[in-house]
Amino acid sequence: MIEDKNMKIPNHLAIIPDGNRRWAKERKLDPWEGHEAGAKNTEELIRYALERGINCLTLWGSSMDNLKKRPFQEKKALLDIYNRYFTKMLNNSDIDKQEARINFIGRWEEQFPESLKNILYAIIEKTKKYEKKMLNFMLAYNGDDDIIQAVQKIHSKCESRVKITANVLKQSLMTAELPAVDYLVRTGGDAHLSAGFMMWDVANAQLYFSDELFPDFNKEKLHDALEEYSRRQRRFGK
Repeated sequence: MIEDKNMKIPNHLAIIPDGNRRWAKERKLDPWEGHEAGAKNTEELIRYALERGINCLTLWGSSMDNLKKRPFQEKKALLDIYNRYFTKMLNNSDIDKQEARINFIGRWEEQFPESLKNILYAIIEKTKKYEKKMLNFMLAYNGDDDIIQAVQKIHSKCESRVKITANVLKQSLMTAELPAVDYLVRTGGDAHLSAGFMMWDVANAQLYFSDELFPDFNKEKLHDALEEYSRRQRRFGK
């Protein structure tokens, strides 16, 4: 893999990591073993993306359906993986070297046990001073739910006769602090978005669909995706 210093890098890269369960099924493994493999791959991708100069990286960890509709044993295993993964991240010096502020976006506070929430709170506290880069995990997040809660938030201000503008809506979203997504990568071979993922923020994003199941979407595959982005010309309707 040859690094091109002239490669055009997206400011905000978002990844929908699809295919963990299918990866496990192909290997006759339990579903959570696919999630475990996906978590290990996530570490490599984060390291590579930050080193390549991506200033804002967003990964979709789970939707509300992932947590509400999956079998209890799979949900428990997923939460255990989160616990181990984020405990490791809390002590990861690479995050400090990259000066990356970590955000957790979604309804995770409603869905996660106290022990896991405390780990996430600790990560937020530890990295809140950093301003160079942003690393965002969407947990218990649905884009359509985000739009609904934003409208409800605006509606609660109607007595002040607030004028509803694009900026007002953006500032009411869970993603209010994030810049617009430049490049959205989805793995797993399904060329579609799910649950309205960041629907406001991906309005002008370039899309890239990989046939690779997420545990196999390594840094070399991400490099290929970034090369494709660099070749494209964003027109923004012009």
